[in-house]
Amino acid sequence: MPFARLATVTTPTSHIGLGLAAVGRPGYINLGRDQDLGADRSVAALRERTHELLDAAYAQGVRYIDAARSYGRSEEFLADWLNARPDIDDVVVGSKWGYTYTADWSTHAERHEVKDHGLATYERQRAETGELLGDRLDLYQIHSVTPDSPALTDKELHARLAEAAAGGLTVGFSTSGPAQADAIRAALGVTVGGEPLFRTVQSTYNALETSAGPALAEAHDAGLTVIVKEGMANGRLAAPHAPDRLKEVAEETGLGCDAVALALILRQPWAGVVLSGAATPAQLASNLHAAVVDLDADQLTRLATLVEDPHAYWERRGRLPWH
Repeated sequence: MPFARLATVTTPTSHIGLGLAAVGRPGYINLGRDQDLGADRSVAALRERTHELLDAAYAQGVRYIDAARSYGRSEEFLADWLNARPDIDDVVVGSKWGYTYTADWSTHAERHEVKDHGLATYERQRAETGELLGDRLDLYQIHSVTPDSPALTDKELHARLAEAAAGGLTVGFSTSGPAQADAIRAALGVTVGGEPLFRTVQSTYNALETSAGPALAEAHDAGLTVIVKEGMANGRLAAPHAPDRLKEVAEETGLGCDAVALALILRQPWAGVVLSGAATPAQLASNLHAAVVDLDADQLTRLATLVEDPHAYWERRGRLPWH
């Protein structure tokens, strides 16, 4: 398991990773994107932005980097950064397959990505990822598995994934939608040759959407590394959009709403890595303060009142525009 390498890192931020969804492409659903990125979203500008974030993250102890085929040029930007720094050999690199980026570097595309969990898509995207990241890729995840995903039942796909695992690649999956818990439990039952196929799970979990928590605890108990995405609920938990109760607790801690929101996840005993989706070095620095936030029982009780019905949460997320 490549995540065993994180056990040797002693910095407080070793359990915080950097996700590249917000900087690998010009359009995304995060709130506040105009302020974060400004008008220049050329390939060159976002390449430079990504490298700046990666430099800052590495300098501050972050050792897990998360990309995806559908995050525009995120794999390309990450590969460029790694190739320019051959002495960096202690980062864990993860990517995902299953969505194809279709926006052609536009923020106004009719469709930004197309989902397909079929074997042909896996083989095509595995080759594309391999061409960019080569043997620097540690983890390859099925992107956004839902209970009805054919990736849960396709035995031929499972056999190909098991071959990749036998070759040293860690195989995982991510989830999305109001039935994340069902997808996680179904995936835990997938075996090849009597052995579990998946070694990691990446799911949405935050102060507003906690429904996957029990299933993630089960995955952790089964030996999977749990990666948490969308800890900021696509910007809904960051100032100025944060709920008043979160703002109150943040003021009490003397840190940002984002640090408190991520700290709430870090304290879960099953959380192996919590992703920062920062788009600026300042956001990243603020996110990383989560490692030192100490929440008392009263603050935790107040934050627990923020939880939404998962169907309402995902319905609202589905209405967020691509900026």
